[in-house]
Amino acid sequence: MEHNPLFADLFYGLINWVLKFFNLQIPRDYLPTHLIMSFFVTAGIILFFKLTVKKPQLFPSKMQYVLEGIYRFFQNLVDDQIGHEGRKFLPALITLGLFICVSNLIGLLPEMASPTANINTTAGCALFIFVYYHLQGIKKHGIWGYFKTFTGPVWWMAFLMLPIELISHFSRPLSLSIRLFGNIFGEDMVIIIIASLVPFIAPVPIMILAIFTSVLQAYVFVMLSTIYLAGAVASEH
Repeated sequence: MEHNPLFADLFYGLINWVLKFFNLQIPRDYLPTHLIMSFFVTAGIILFFKLTVKKPQLFPSKMQYVLEGIYRFFQNLVDDQIGHEGRKFLPALITLGLFICVSNLIGLLPEMASPTANINTTAGCALFIFVYYHLQGIKKHGIWGYFKTFTGPVWWMAFLMLPIELISHFSRPLSLSIRLFGNIFGEDMVIIIIASLVPFIAPVPIMILAIFTSVLQAYVFVMLSTIYLAGAVASEH
């Protein structure tokens, strides 16, 4: 069963305490932990950028320098995979990458949980990018033009290429969601088991490694999403 961390229980209690004045109550099953933590991560990211991203300075502060570095990292990734025209996808990719990264890391804090340790969260992220890159492909080539990219370079190979392409595309959200879920859920379980056996000291090396893998998994998700976008909007289609 899903573990309910203290933060999620407190948040659920606060919501029902407010709703009590309206004679309403939300059952705990309707507000699962991964949904509460996803809301918390989203609100935290929005609040962080509202407080830190104001008027850019000619001589950047340390925080502005860090944020510009994050932006340039995503920009270089998109430029390498798609080219300069791919910069219009940066808002979606940066938002997705930051949400996944913070969601992965937040589970390392006491009495918190990673939203991405639940398959529903990772499936939602995977389905978003699946729909997003197909819409961008249709926007670039038109419905018929984009459909022809699934039939191969010559018409007489369509009977072979079409099913291969369909299987390839529909397997992408499955692989994205399971890969991310499996890695984050697995590392969280290892930390919990080790902490229950030898608390305080033994989990520290695993947690340090988990920080690296959490960031790496967010990078892999965004990189694959960028590759899918590059294939959908490629001019040679």
